[in-house]
Amino acid sequence: MRKRLVVFIFAILFPMSIFGDQIDLVPLKLKLPAPLFKGTGKDVRSSNLERNPQKTREPFLIPKDYKLLSLDSEVTSSDEEPVIGETEIIVDGDKEGSDGSFVEYGPGRQYVQIELKEVHQIYAIVFWHYHSEARVYFDVIVQTSDDPDFIQNVQTLFNNDHDNSSGLGIGKDKEYIETNQGKLINGKSVKTKYIRFYSNGNTSNELNHYIEIEIYGK
Repeated sequence: MRKRLVVFIFAILFPMSIFGDQIDLVPLKLKLPAPLFKGTGKDVRSSNLERNPQKTREPFLIPKDYKLLSLDSEVTSSDEEPVIGETEIIVDGDKEGSDGSFVEYGPGRQYVQIELKEVHQIYAIVFWHYHSEARVYFDVIVQTSDDPDFIQNVQTLFNNDHDNSSGLGIGKDKEYIETNQGKLINGKSVKTKYIRFYSNGNTSNELNHYIEIEIYGK
């Protein structure tokens, strides 16, 4: 029964492994930045916060032919004049989180958008907002589209906006405390060229931050 369940899950994530060529899966290898704080550091409260998060993330299996697609890709944002930093550093490979490693955007709903060099099949996405202290970022939404304006053919991969305060629909995912591990989400093998990342302030202030975004696929 357990073996059938595993096969069923793989069929959903990587359908060609069942109905086409066999796909070899391997753990995604990530180079994580050093932790900048221990524990939660302070009392972070949110009505939609995940309970008992894992201290160490379970291995995430993806097809072995994966590559890092986002490094030095084109990045734009809704806030064209960041408070701190330059938008390009979001895909420069620096995840450390120290001064000079992050971009700070204005208050309210903001997004950054990555344009890949061509259409790719996406297996996994990892992103770091800020990990110098324990924070929860609100209305974290990740969407893909073949339309750079995100008007049509939009697919949502992650959404923890439980009350639709950002106006992009109610999400069922949980909010989480930022750590050096970043947030890893399933790319669901979607084929796309454009990926958007939304947020809407955090538990420390109304601003929005990004350290790094990594997109893995074929």
